[in-house]
Amino acid sequence: MKSGKQSSQPEKGSSRILSLTILFIAFCGFSFYLGGIFCSERHKIEVKDVTRTTTTKAVASPKEPTVSPIQVKSVSFPECGSEFQDYTPCTDPKRWKKYGTHRLSFLERHCPAVYEKSECLIPPPDGYKPPIRWPKSREQCWYRNVPYDWINKQKSNQHWLQKEGDKFHFPGGGTMFPRGVSHYVDLMQDLIPGMKDGTVRTAIDTGCGVASWGGDLLDRGILSLSLAPRDNHEAQVQFALERGIPAILGIISTQRLPFPSNAFDMAHCSRCLIPWTEFGGIYLLEIHRIVRPGGFWILSGPPVNYNRRWRGWNTTMEDQKSDYNKLQTLLTSMCFKKYAQKDDIAVWQKLSDKSCYDKIAKNMEAYPPKCDDSIEPDSAWYTPLRPCVVGPTSKVKNSGLGSIPKWPERLNVAPERIGDVHGGSASGLKHDDGKWKNRVKHYKKILPGLGTDKIRNVMDMNTVYGGFAAALIEDPVWVMNVVSSYSANSLPVVFDRGLIGTYHDWCEAFSTYPRTYDLLHLDSLFTLESHRCEMKYVLLEMDRILRPSGYVIFRESSYFMDAITTLAKGMRWSCRREETEYAVKSEKILVCQKKLWFSSNQAS
Repeated sequence: MKSGKQSSQPEKGSSRILSLTILFIAFCGFSFYLGGIFCSERHKIEVKDVTRTTTTKAVASPKEPTVSPIQVKSVSFPECGSEFQDYTPCTDPKRWKKYGTHRLSFLERHCPAVYEKSECLIPPPDGYKPPIRWPKSREQCWYRNVPYDWINKQKSNQHWLQKEGDKFHFPGGGTMFPRGVSHYVDLMQDLIPGMKDGTVRTAIDTGCGVASWGGDLLDRGILSLSLAPRDNHEAQVQFALERGIPAILGIISTQRLPFPSNAFDMAHCSRCLIPWTEFGGIYLLEIHRIVRPGGFWILSGPPVNYNRRWRGWNTTMEDQKSDYNKLQTLLTSMCFKKYAQKDDIAVWQKLSDKSCYDKIAKNMEAYPPKCDDSIEPDSAWYTPLRPCVVGPTSKVKNSGLGSIPKWPERLNVAPERIGDVHGGSASGLKHDDGKWKNRVKHYKKILPGLGTDKIRNVMDMNTVYGGFAAALIEDPVWVMNVVSSYSANSLPVVFDRGLIGTYHDWCEAFSTYPRTYDLLHLDSLFTLESHRCEMKYVLLEMDRILRPSGYVIFRESSYFMDAITTLAKGMRWSCRREETEYAVKSEKILVCQKKLWFSSNQAS
C-alpha cells in the first residue's frame, strides 16, 4: 500500500462472503421447504386419525351422551300435629303478633324462613270425607271438612249457611241480598247489560263471605275470583273452595294484589267493610289498577242508599252522606264515572278515555296524581301500593272492555298484550293452544277422571298463556292459572282471554288452605325453578293444598323423575309413569294420587 499498488485481498474476501451468503439463503430456503412438507404431512395424519376415531365412535354408539337422572335418598315424612290441619304457612295466625296492625298488614303474606319450614304431612280433620261433587257442592258440603260454626251462629238470620246434620247448606243469602243471591244478581244485570251478552267475563269479589255471589255468576258465564283474608273463625276462602268456587287468600292492605293491571272486567264489594275512603283512597286506587278500562266497580252497602239505610248501620245520616260524598269525589278523581244505581247497588265505570288521565297529569296539584313511567303497573309480587292513578297506555288501547271480543270468542283471539311477552305472537298462541289440546286429550286417556265430576278445582302451577285451562273449557272444572313471579309476564294474556290466575313464587307457600285442589298440573316446573326452589319443599306444599284422593300430573324432564317418585313415596302418594303423547324420551309424565289417611292420634 505504501508503494501505491492496490491489494487483491478485499476482492477475494468479498467474493467469499457473497458465496457464503448465497449458500446460507439457499440452505434456509431448502429447510423451510422441507419443514413445510413435514408439517403438511403431519397435519394430514392427524386429520385422518381424528376422522377415523370419530367415525368409529359414531358407528359404535349413535345415541347422544345422556346425563344420569338426579337421585335422592328415600325418606318418610312424619305426620304434623292436629293443630296443623288448617295450616297456611304465609298467613299463619300464630305469627300475627310479629307484625304491625297498621292497615291490618299482619294479615298479608309473611312466609316463614327456610329454617322455620315444616317438613311434615298435614292430616285432615277427624271425620273428613271426599268432597261432594260439583254441582251439588255449590249447595252443600260436609261439616267435618270445614268444621267452623262461627258464620252459622253469627249470620244465621242472613242465611249465609245453615248446619243440618252432618252438612252445611248454602241457601244463597247474604247481608245485602236477603231475598237470595240470584235475585241480587238479577238486579245487577239490569244495571249492567254487559253481564248478559259476554262483555263481562272475569270478576273479583273482595270480602267474599262464603262466595255465593261468585257461585251464582258461574251459571251466567262469568268467572269470579273470591278474595278474603285468613281469619280464625269465618274461613271464607275455605268454604268457597270446598264448594268448588274459585277463591284465594288475600287482602288489600299495604301491598298490591297478585294480579296484573287491567285484569278484571268487574270488581264487587257487598258490605265488605273495606274503608274505601281512608288513607287517601289507596284501596280504591288498587281496584282501579286491576279493573280494565271500561270495566265496573260495584258497591252495595254503606254508604250507598244512605238516606234509607242509615238506621241499620249504627251511624247517622249525616255521617253516611259525608262518606258517600267522599267516595264519589275520590272515584271521580280516579277517572271513574257513576254508571247506574238502584236501591242498595251502585255501579261505577272506569273510563277508557285518555283525556281524563291527561288532565290529572297536567294538574300538578291533583290528588291522586298520575303514576309516572317508572312505576310498572303489572308489578304485583310484594309490590307496595302506590298512591297514584295508573293511566292507560298504548299497550292496552285495545284491551278495554268493549274493545276485546266478547266471551267465548275472546278465548281464542290473541290479545294485544301478547306482544309484550318475549317471543309472543298470535301464531305462537295458536300453536300453543293446539299443543295443549293434544296434551289434554292424552291426559284424559291416562287419567279418566279428568273431564268428569270427580275433578273440580284445578291448578296449572306454571302456565304461559293458559293453554291447559283453555283445553278444559268445556269440562266441569275451573283452573287457577299460576304465572311465576320470576318468569315472563304472561298473566295479562291469561286474563285477556277470559281466564283467571295469579302471580306466585313456588319457593313459598301458596295463598290457600290445605285440601283445596283436586288436580295439580305442572309442566317442567323443576326444570325451570330447581335452581331456586328446593324440590322437597315444593312437593310438601303441593301435598298441603291437594285434597286426599286428588291427583298430580307431572310433565317433566326424565332427569327429575326418579327424585320426584322417591319423595312422592315418602308423602304416601301412589305414582305411575306414563309416556307423553309423542313418546319423547327426554320427557316423561308422572301421574300421582294422594291417599286419604288420618292422623294416628285420631279415629279413622
